Amino acid sequence: MKAGKKPKLLLINPLNSRRTGLAQNRDSIYPPMALGIIAALTPDHWDIELYDENFEPFSFREADLVGITALTATINRAYQIAGMYREKGIKTIIGGIHVSMMPHEAARYADCIVKGEAESVWKTILTDFEAGMLQPSYEGKLLPLAGSVSPRIDLYNKDYEFGTVQTTRGCPMACDFCSVHTFNGNCYRTRPLEEVLRDLEQIPQQNVYFIDDNLVGHNKLMANRAISLFKEMVHRGIQKDWWCSTSINVAENEEVLEWAAKSGCRMMFLGIESEDIEQLKASNKKVNVRIGVDQFEQVFRKLNKYGIAALGAFIYGLETDTPEKMRARTDYILNSGIDAIQATLLTPLPGTLLFDRYIKEGRIVYNNFPQDWERYHYAEVVFKPSLMVRDELDREVKANWARLYELKHIKQRFIRSLKKTRNATAAIWSMTNNIQLRNLVFENETEFFDLKSFLNENFGLDKLKKSTDK
Repeated sequence: MKAGKKPKLLLINPLNSRRTGLAQNRDSIYPPMALGIIAALTPDHWDIELYDENFEPFSFREADLVGITALTATINRAYQIAGMYREKGIKTIIGGIHVSMMPHEAARYADCIVKGEAESVWKTILTDFEAGMLQPSYEGKLLPLAGSVSPRIDLYNKDYEFGTVQTTRGCPMACDFCSVHTFNGNCYRTRPLEEVLRDLEQIPQQNVYFIDDNLVGHNKLMANRAISLFKEMVHRGIQKDWWCSTSINVAENEEVLEWAAKSGCRMMFLGIESEDIEQLKASNKKVNVRIGVDQFEQVFRKLNKYGIAALGAFIYGLETDTPEKMRARTDYILNSGIDAIQATLLTPLPGTLLFDRYIKEGRIVYNNFPQDWERYHYAEVVFKPSLMVRDELDREVKANWARLYELKHIKQRFIRSLKKTRNATAAIWSMTNNIQLRNLVFENETEFFDLKSFLNENFGLDKLKKSTDK
């Protein structure tokens, strides 16, 4: 660092170049909130730049200190970028969920790693760096969220279609294939609603995604908290279109749906995974088991009643899956009346019970780590199935996805969603999601489907929205 000059912190959001389908559509990517929070925690005497590979491949930038966050699918790119700076003697820090689950690996590729949430240690890291005493590893604590900083949204790329806000961290569920409870803790830590509303009011975009793993929660206390948030959004005139993730139990209290809709909710993501009750039990999907698979379609209808689209997540390649079971899952989905579909391959990520079990059983096929992490993007068979060979699972999954994302089905779902929700934004968002996943599935085989052109040519997009949106 030159005397009299501000030290420069360069924050980088890497991209997995192996799967670019989702990045082709600006509606499917979201600002890197973790980096926005790190920037907000950084003292004013630092100069900060945020470089986002969602919009442009990284090229070298001058910096005194480099911070990178990464998921498992993007960790190799993080290691690659860190290597560029280490060759020049510039210190690098890598954090995020993958580093927290695989710290010994990550430590080989960065000067410093951060395990866990960084808020409790970031200022210490910067103080140590400026004193020339940066440690090779720091471990953050799970802090209460009251008084947490607002992310530096001014540093995000201006072309993001969606802003993001967070109201909770952690999850009391322990789904077999999920690592949220390992990384963020096994209970909901809530932010004061006043702080959430403050962040909402600062977001420039009309569209917002609540990045909570479960915005509404699993009990009456959390549901009432969600209702209070939605009511206050209405009271303050915060007119946003938004969507969120939640559990299938969200429809048990229709007051939640009523006020969610009044405050601008257009779509809810539901982790359904399977229509097979035994598979749900094996995956530890306790809420889904309690609600019962025979009630799932009723949940979709309740969301639609309030003008909200239902986006259902389904997994292929579960432990007891066979070709016949996966075809039955596809039949169920196509006949369920659900508005949007996220169909993915079972992927054993580090930090999950599933990964630990498959490692112990010798079932992880792509295990040349870290190189093979780039395959862990939910669309590639990285393990040995129990009732099929890998090639058969891969072939069957692709055949089922081809059915799910066939254009005629996508168009039919759009018309159906428009009729049931009576809300063009909800219907368009659900169709957008279906097209995004179609583009991901077919990214190497077909041209990308131009959603906006299709809507304009067939429906007159502006006229459609004015006639149906409330």
